[in-house]
Amino acid sequence: MDIILKRAIWLLCSLGALLAGGLVAAEPALFQSRQIAPSGEYTFGIEGPAVDAAGNLYVVNFQKAGTIGRLKPNASASELFLTLPEGSIGNSIRFARDGQMFIADYKKHNIFVVAPGSTALATYFHSDQFNQPNDMTIADNGTIYASDPNWKRRDGRVWKISRATDGAVSGEVMTSPRAMTTTNGLDLSPDGRTLYVGESETREIWAYRIEGATLAAPRLVKKFDGQDIDGIRSDIDGRLFVTRMLKGTVVILDPSGRQERELPLTAAEPSNLAFGGADGRTVYVTQRKGGYIESFVADRPGREFCLQGDRCVGMAGQRR
Repeated sequence: MDIILKRAIWLLCSLGALLAGGLVAAEPALFQSRQIAPSGEYTFGIEGPAVDAAGNLYVVNFQKAGTIGRLKPNASASELFLTLPEGSIGNSIRFARDGQMFIADYKKHNIFVVAPGSTALATYFHSDQFNQPNDMTIADNGTIYASDPNWKRRDGRVWKISRATDGAVSGEVMTSPRAMTTTNGLDLSPDGRTLYVGESETREIWAYRIEGATLAAPRLVKKFDGQDIDGIRSDIDGRLFVTRMLKGTVVILDPSGRQERELPLTAAEPSNLAFGGADGRTVYVTQRKGGYIESFVADRPGREFCLQGDRCVGMAGQRR
């Protein structure tokens, strides 16, 4: 009995030492943001974060305009992933269910595509009718919705870009019963039936029911006071995560527009955000002020993370 008791005490002491020494990883605190990569890695145009199925984070304008940077899992600094064609500058990156990367080029009016495991660019869609493709979101079936603001006129619109069964890609401006102002951040509800669109000019987020090429039944979700709004991402429960440019916060709204939380960031100019990490709950935020990336852990995974590989089946409603 003495031997058994001594062994039990030794095991308990050993476990206590491990915990005290930080060798056993603790659950990170929720909604506490910290800088995770060096300042100055990205230009003033830092934007468009997106995470692939392997956990790599991609961000536009690494060190100079017209590039895409990559931050690998557990890395402390980004690296150059690819360079866009001369004159092209990215503003948004998104991943489809099959792992294809899409990049919105606002300067040359292109949507580029990169196959998984490749750095070769192909033009997926181009239109001279674009004002400037800005942010994007991708549906379960691969349809792309892209905001298209005209900053000088202070108005905007949304494009629907889809691929037919024969492989032909076409795009069209979606109609709406209301005139939009400067369309900016946007994302889909988890069921893909609702498109949320942020308008920077009025600091409003609107919800639309998608009916083919029509954005029907417009509903004002939230009108913010003061500072601008920029990027929008939805989680698996349909909540909206919204960056507040110049206020330096991320606001979390439920689908009805009720504010659940506003969390402070490490700098004042967050441009956009994306879900990633091992379980889809790590939220990466691009900071224009300082040109760096920060992150925090949320209580639920993001919609786009769950889209890739059906990784969140049966998880709806299970908050931590």
